[in-house]
Amino acid sequence: MADKDSALGEFLRYLCLSVKLFFLSQLHSDQDRGDGSLKYILSGDGAGDLFIINENTGDIQATRRLDREEKPVYILRAQAINKRTGRPVEPESEFIIKIHDINDNEPLFTKDVYNASVAEMSDVGTFVVQVTATDADDPTYGNSARVVYSILQGQPYFSVESETGIIKTALLNMDRENREQYQVVIQAKDMGGQMGGLSGTTTVNITLTDVNDNPPRFPQSAYQFRIAESAPPDAPVGRIKATDADVGENAEMKYSITEGDGLEMFGVVTDKETQEGILTVKKPLDFEKRRQFTLKVEAANPHVDPRFVYLGPFKDVTTVRVQVEDVDEPPVFSRPAYVLEVKEDVPINTVIGTLAARDPDAAKNPIKYSVDRHTDMDRIFNIDSGNGSIFTSKTLDRETLLWHNITVIASEINNPKESSRVPVYIKVLDVNDNAPEFAMFYETFVCENAKAEQLIQTLSAIDKDDSFGGHKFSFSLAPEVAGSSNFTIQDNRAGIFTRKIRYSRHEMSMYLLPVVISDNDFPIQSSTETVTIRVCACDHRGKMLSCNAEALIHPTGLSTGALIAILLCIIILLVTVVLFAALRRQRKKEPLIISKEDIRDNIVSYNDEGGGEEDTQAFDIGTLRNPEAIEDNKLRRDIVPEALFVPRRTPVVRDNTDVRDFISQRLKENDTDPTAPPYDSLATYAYEGNGSVAESLSSLESVTTDGDQDYDYLSDWGPRFKKLADMYGGADSDKDS
Repeated sequence: MADKDSALGEFLRYLCLSVKLFFLSQLHSDQDRGDGSLKYILSGDGAGDLFIINENTGDIQATRRLDREEKPVYILRAQAINKRTGRPVEPESEFIIKIHDINDNEPLFTKDVYNASVAEMSDVGTFVVQVTATDADDPTYGNSARVVYSILQGQPYFSVESETGIIKTALLNMDRENREQYQVVIQAKDMGGQMGGLSGTTTVNITLTDVNDNPPRFPQSAYQFRIAESAPPDAPVGRIKATDADVGENAEMKYSITEGDGLEMFGVVTDKETQEGILTVKKPLDFEKRRQFTLKVEAANPHVDPRFVYLGPFKDVTTVRVQVEDVDEPPVFSRPAYVLEVKEDVPINTVIGTLAARDPDAAKNPIKYSVDRHTDMDRIFNIDSGNGSIFTSKTLDRETLLWHNITVIASEINNPKESSRVPVYIKVLDVNDNAPEFAMFYETFVCENAKAEQLIQTLSAIDKDDSFGGHKFSFSLAPEVAGSSNFTIQDNRAGIFTRKIRYSRHEMSMYLLPVVISDNDFPIQSSTETVTIRVCACDHRGKMLSCNAEALIHPTGLSTGALIAILLCIIILLVTVVLFAALRRQRKKEPLIISKEDIRDNIVSYNDEGGGEEDTQAFDIGTLRNPEAIEDNKLRRDIVPEALFVPRRTPVVRDNTDVRDFISQRLKENDTDPTAPPYDSLATYAYEGNGSVAESLSSLESVTTDGDQDYDYLSDWGPRFKKLADMYGGADSDKDS
């Protein structure tokens, strides 16, 4: 190729996609003489697939339409070679195919549907949302990718900026309460919006959000409610509701009572769910005092938007009338509780106080009083059913119970179901009815070498009675011993003193000194207590050594070691006797298995379970098995019977009796046998039943002799039958030998 530019031509550098012909150009070499000796080949982007060449003529063709959006530039290489030698006749040439764009792509929005919102009552030009469309065509080539926005649906409420796609409000004071949803259709068109341009559309759903631009309003100017006078506090009277066209937080209500003659009797609260005002009772109502109340109730929005204050006021007022209905009320006591006092020494049937109750209804029904006996189980008090006077029915004791808490019931005579209760607290007042007594048991001692007027014991006393100024007790000797006693009592020191110089254990080892204790209350109560005084030997400091008089009378005796030796001898003798008796009583028992050759079942009886089920004196187990077979004169089976019983002959079993029936019969005989032992035992019956297909398993009834039996199979049964295998197998071996 001498001149490749002239060979390919300018049209190979710029190929327009709008050309309908798939033939692109012809490649020709200066060495080509037309004799078919040269072959043209093509390589590079799309060679052999998108672009093909006729190897004989050099014609280049495209196999399909070219799309700039897929690939805007292709680089190809062409060469002519000798068919015979396969060598190139000219150097390889490179050329570029650039695809020029045409407007074949319409604008596409980033979303098929847009959702947006804007507050109601917004100013004109308020931003709503921005939509975006893209065009795949070449933005640098013509106007194919220049997009312009326009609104197809949604006027006159909204508008769109043609260059940016920003949607704005176009109408003033759009009201959500009139219309909440808007659907706007936006078009994006390329070619700058000119004729022939391609376009795409999208839908924008716009919602107006609520603002507080509507004040609350009561649908009624007045409301009427009825409530029973027995309604408790916080009981609902009725519901009222102010309507508000707004929603959410803008429709919230706050109710309040602004004026009226029932401000203290009623209250109002807001139901957060329904935004209703609930009228409630604050204080107990009384039909007899007031039968109707009139209230002014206000409903207001707690969240007011300052921008729309001019649309207010954002509150409304209504009138509520409450009619109180009469009900049959229970009696009412004059006090919520009563506290009464009574002295513990009052006689029975003494009135200690009076309760008063009345019927609050206009009928003024008579009242009947009674004591709730669950609060006065001992019936210590009673009440006059007509006038409410409480009186004692039993004697009282303050030291046993200081307070009595009872409940009095007042009920209408005409309607006993209408009743009320009141607690009554009765305090028992103290009187001096208990004599004082020693605080503890006094047992003291006096030394033989004691001096006169020596203190040997200080006394103290207690009194169950109450004393507001503190207890004061006086101590004195009983009159019968006051002049002859060897001891004196000094009341001011509350102590026992010696009267003489010396005391002797030989003459008197113990003194019982009667002491009279008196209180200072009215009436004076006194009691006589005894003080035990032992005469003891003491050292020169007054410390007690011994108070045993016998030790002086018998000064000589056995030493401690001798006494211990005698005690040990006695213990050894007792142990020897006990062991000897135990050995005598012990019975010699035979071993369960005499030798290793004796292999058989053994029953070990321990005899330590008592009577068990056989103790029919305590419980007749036979009654459970057969309640009808009750014997009146059944003897005890755990003691030896006085008379000897003749052995009963067991009836012969029928030939056709089953083994189970046989065993049941024998079991019943043993259960009802009074001579049977009083403990569990095993009875063996040795009966195999009738008609057994196995016949007898006993070797005693075998018709064959030992010589006919082969016991070698016992060795195959394991170690548990080894002993039998040795016994029988060994015998055969000896006989054979």
